[in-house]
Amino acid sequence: MLDYVSAAMAFYVTMLPVQEWILEFRLGYLGRYWSLIGVAGLLIGFLLCALIFTPLIINMALDPFRYPDHVVMSAIAAVIFGAILWLGQWLVLRQTEITPRIFALINTVVGIFVFSVLVWLNQKSLELSGGPIQGWKTGLIFLVGGAVTGAATGKALDFYCWRIEQRLIRIEKERVDQETQERERLKQEKFEKAKLEQEAMEAEIAERKRIQREAAQEEERLWYEKHGKDYADYEYEEEEEEE
Repeated sequence: MLDYVSAAMAFYVTMLPVQEWILEFRLGYLGRYWSLIGVAGLLIGFLLCALIFTPLIINMALDPFRYPDHVVMSAIAAVIFGAILWLGQWLVLRQTEITPRIFALINTVVGIFVFSVLVWLNQKSLELSGGPIQGWKTGLIFLVGGAVTGAATGKALDFYCWRIEQRLIRIEKERVDQETQERERLKQEKFEKAKLEQEAMEAEIAERKRIQREAAQEEERLWYEKHGKDYADYEYEEEEEEE
């Protein structure tokens, strides 16, 4: 059993720090708790598994050396570890706005799956009883497997967050451009309105002058008619004066 515990520790102790290093910018100050919460979740999971499996093994309800009992125990352990690791990572991710909460579940499922595959491929080097992992090569496989898994999942989340940031930046840029265009449109409308008002005012002044000029000419014509001079002669004289 210690072999499996050591393998799990080797896998997750390399997987979580690699993820923390990649996600340091995305998680901010919360990134420093990523590995800590993961390791604490592993320890809590081991304690819960020990509390559950010890009485079952003592009472021989489950035999860890017999099929399918060890499969049932592995499934129960996977559920316990998965739930605790998912909860810890979810608590960290929910503190940030850009990181998706679903990553906690995906990361947990991928980690358990890869670890299970490595255990299945190295069954001959792992024993249910005895000391730590038999052979440095097997231990190295779990260390490398954890680092690769952490790098892949961490980079996937980093890329996803980068895409979200780019989309938010694009939306913000479009909003600013739209507001700028709206301001320019309102400014242009205001300018056109002021121009039309100015033209209307100038036309009104010109019309007023025309009416005043015609009224003045009519008064002069009436004056000349009253004093015995024909208006046509007045117009003729006025044209000569202008020339």
